[in-house]
Amino acid sequence: MAVCHFCDALHEAPAVEERTVVKCVNCGSTLYQNQPASLDRAVACGIAALVLMAVAQWFPFLSLDANGIGSQMTLAGASLSLAREGSHLLAAGVAFCTLVAPVALAVGLVYICLPLQWGRAWPGARWVALWLYRLEPWAMVEVFFLGAVVSLLKLVKLADVSIGVAFWALGAVMFCLAAALAGIDRRELWDRLEVASER
Repeated sequence: MAVCHFCDALHEAPAVEERTVVKCVNCGSTLYQNQPASLDRAVACGIAALVLMAVAQWFPFLSLDANGIGSQMTLAGASLSLAREGSHLLAAGVAFCTLVAPVALAVGLVYICLPLQWGRAWPGARWVALWLYRLEPWAMVEVFFLGAVVSLLKLVKLADVSIGVAFWALGAVMFCLAAALAGIDRRELWDRLEVASER
């Protein structure tokens, strides 16, 4: 069964073929859809996000040079700096939302979608899918990235700022995760998991 998010009408929810969109009979809004190559897109974007997150960890995020004193910042270094200043709760929140949650999201997508390409489901795939959508709002890469851009605009007036490789890698991670999650419909994913589990 599928419930319309706009008018709360209850509908039968049969499995549909690729490129098929199911709409509400009352208001015409989209209930769910089976997008073409959705699993391929989710796996490719998930793996790309993992590779880019590794790049973002190993390379500097930005470098500052003020009056001959230079310093570099990494993603992990941002959380560590907050912890050193006594903001342990904030440091843990930043580390979770910008490091742990995005990586867990990408790993979860690959873990679920990769075997589904062959009609199979790995052990615990339903549990991973459940936690995947619970974790999605906490992967705040875009919030961190936007905050970094605003900070850069202010820092440019005080010091010479060099944007590092990790900055661009994190920006790419943001788009990869968005594309992976937007590319597959939740109902389609659950339907595929149910069929694979029955096999």
